[in-house]
Amino acid sequence: MRTPRTRLSNQGFIHVVDVIDHLSAKFLDVSIMILLVLAAARFSYELYQSSTNIGSKDWLGKDLLLLLSDLLTLLIALEVLQNVLSLLKKHAIQMELVLATALTAVARKFIVMNPESEDKPFLLLGLGIGIAGLSLAYYAVRWSHGRHAADPKR
Repeated sequence: MRTPRTRLSNQGFIHVVDVIDHLSAKFLDVSIMILLVLAAARFSYELYQSSTNIGSKDWLGKDLLLLLSDLLTLLIALEVLQNVLSLLKKHAIQMELVLATALTAVARKFIVMNPESEDKPFLLLGLGIGIAGLSLAYYAVRWSHGRHAADPKR
């Protein structure tokens, strides 16, 4: 049997953990925002540098892939920021956002893959299976959310 003192002690502990959780999430948000600002500034500088070297023969090859890789990395960081903000607002992890972030990350790897990777069939197969699996999981989560929203008993 719990005494009132034990119950109060448990509530205090849960409150302290909740405060630490919120402070940690806010720290992560601020850190990601600073990272995004710095990365966007660096990306803008690299884009400017690349645009002044359009005449170079490698601009449509390696340079363009590097810029695309940096841009997709910025988008992934924005999605991570949305995940943390969603956690702060709703106090729950939104699987749709997490799966969309993972899908973007795996697709980024596939998009910016070196042309020399064509002779690595298992890498291509693994990325394809990863994209297919994440897509199925995303579809399943969306389907289940739609099904729960339509169910009047829930």
